[in-house]
Amino acid sequence: MKRIKLWDKEFEMSLSYEEIQTAIKKMAVQMKIDLEGKNALFVCILNGSFIFAADLMKNLELIDAEISFLKLASYTGTSSSGDIKELIGLNENIKDRTVVVLEDIVDSGHTIADVIAQISQRGAKEVKIATLLFKPDAMKKKIHLDYVGLAIPNDFIVGYGLDYDRRGRNFKDIYTLVK
Repeated sequence: MKRIKLWDKEFEMSLSYEEIQTAIKKMAVQMKIDLEGKNALFVCILNGSFIFAADLMKNLELIDAEISFLKLASYTGTSSSGDIKELIGLNENIKDRTVVVLEDIVDSGHTIADVIAQISQRGAKEVKIATLLFKPDAMKKKIHLDYVGLAIPNDFIVGYGLDYDRRGRNFKDIYTLVK
């Protein structure tokens, strides 16, 4: 589909499923090199990252790794509220472990900065950040991103796990809001 309508907004396709998968495979190749022998714990940020995390993990078959989930919320409609709420916490012992945070998208950096602080406070040996999508023009925090799938413009997007007011996560492609 070239265009979709969710609630009152129209979106047009901007990234195909194939482009997304190519980016994920490239990230996985680098992760296999960087994380070999580290017994990494991957932490998927819900809700948006669940599809990305599943596809990435399928490409990391040779790594000894675990995955866990952390549910956070900061968006209302099409913009970030800036108020990050932890909804479901991390239960694993992360002391002296390499933790790889899996995020669907990094824009302002507020959410990921909060996650890094929480994980660091719990004694992680190292924290690495992997994001499928990065909006460099929206970044407000100084954060090092270890793995970036695709850099994109500062537009509102849906699909491939990302939503507009709880809808659109199920589309395999990524769509940009039509202005």
